[in-house]
Amino acid sequence: MAQSRPVVTPLVEFYSGRAPDHAGRFLKQIQQWPDERLEAVHDFIQWLFPLDEPSPVNPLAPVLDRETVDALVTQPELRENLRVSFLRMLRFYGLQRSPTTIERAANFQERAANWLHPGNHNHLRITRILKSLTLLGLAEEARAFLKCLETIYADEPGKISAVSLRFWRAAIGPA
Repeated sequence: MAQSRPVVTPLVEFYSGRAPDHAGRFLKQIQQWPDERLEAVHDFIQWLFPLDEPSPVNPLAPVLDRETVDALVTQPELRENLRVSFLRMLRFYGLQRSPTTIERAANFQERAANWLHPGNHNHLRITRILKSLTLLGLAEEARAFLKCLETIYADEPGKISAVSLRFWRAAIGPA
């Protein structure tokens, strides 16, 4: 029986830590950036949370193909690195993961001042995160994130637009 060859794509190499993104940054470096840098830099999110369609704002962003999706879904090291990226972005938003839910962290109000208002570019990032997690086998985490966002939407009227909420729900598809 022939052995299968390891998957080698830019995203698999990036998520395995063997290669940088288009700007020479490695995954672990980005995961350790301070919040201010995550806010200021706009071309990393497509690498941390890739999609199966080209980015309209970053032509250098990778696009998921079936081989890459399969690798990220089935290889525990890659899945764990994706989960670490997700947890880092939760901290950026002032959120935290408990064993079964995502909830507001102690610093939520401070962090929310950065992103919790209509039309903020982070709402687009959140859509990408939800969709990417769903595509890459972390649908449970995406649903927990959406549930937290729905609670914030209800608790903080006017700070998240109905349009953003619709995009977030569509990003993970039907339950």
